[in-house]
Formats: sequence, structure tokens, C-alpha cells
Amino acid sequence: MIGFIVAGLIIGALARLFTPGKQKLGLLATLLLGLAGSVIGGTIAGILGTGGIFELNVLGFVVAVISSVLLVGTAESLSARRKHSISQR
Repeated sequence: MIGFIVAGLIIGALARLFTPGKQKLGLLATLLLGLAGSVIGGTIAGILGTGGIFELNVLGFVVAVISSVLLVGTAESLSARRKHSISQR
């Protein structure tokens, strides 16, 4: 379980690195988005037959980083929209 958390933090940090622009996400948000991305990556790797959800493999890692980049981008755009709508009130 600790390995899963560390992997999620690494994947979340890589996702923030690959996401263009400056992100205003904290450590907890990075960890949670990295964990979500690693679950998605492990699930897709399991569906493709390259390993289980908790196994570390190249395809699962790559898909986890890609899905985390998408999650970070989505979180940033939702956060920006919310701030924009609050400031217009």
C-alpha cells in the first residue's frame, strides 16, 4: 500500500511536469490525481493483459502518467472556471 502511494505521488509529479502552464495544485491534490491515474493505468493494463492493477509494468506506467496529465488538466480548468465565476459575482 505504501508503494502504491509513492507510485501515485511520482506519477502525479510527472503529470504536473508534463502539463503545460503553472498548476496551483497542492501536494495532496497531486497525490490523489496520481493515485487516480495509476488506478486507471493499472486497469487499462489489466484489460490489455499486460499485468494486474497493482503490478508495475511499462504500459501501465505510461497510461497512468497520460491519464494523470488529463486529470491534472481537468482539475486546473475546473478550478479556473470556479474562480472565474466567483470573481464575476
